Amino acid sequence: MPGVWFDELSVGQLFQHPIRRTVTEMDNVLFSSLTHNPAQLHLDEEYCREHTEFGQRIVNSCFTLGLMVGISVGDTTLGTAVANLGWDEVRFPKPLFHGDTVRVETEVIELRESRSRPDQGIVTFRHRAYNQHGDLVAECKRSGLQRKRPAG
Repeated sequence: MPGVWFDELSVGQLFQHPIRRTVTEMDNVLFSSLTHNPAQLHLDEEYCREHTEFGQRIVNSCFTLGLMVGISVGDTTLGTAVANLGWDEVRFPKPLFHGDTVRVETEVIELRESRSRPDQGIVTFRHRAYNQHGDLVAECKRSGLQRKRPAG
């Protein structure tokens, strides 16, 4: 099982996730279409060339958020998560473009024993996503309910 048990985590622990992902036009267009997001910023290249400071389409920020968290799962919560409790302080300081390659790091920023579930705890992660130039393109805090190592 690749995930980490709650009692194996420590505040300040940093995961440099080995998986990287180059974002494609298909990723952006399909995600935007599947989620019924018709924003020209994601779908209309000509509009973006003529009317935006970027001069090209930008990747849907909800896709960026999902990709950032998804890349982290294998090293942190795969097989040990009970539930995702929420995302806070979600930020996109720079846009992500088709062809950008994303790398992600995750820091454990808070741990708390569950008062109602003695075999579980609440972990808060800070996820950060960077493009191939080292620019921060997304970050968030994510809280989740995580299993402790089974007794035995």
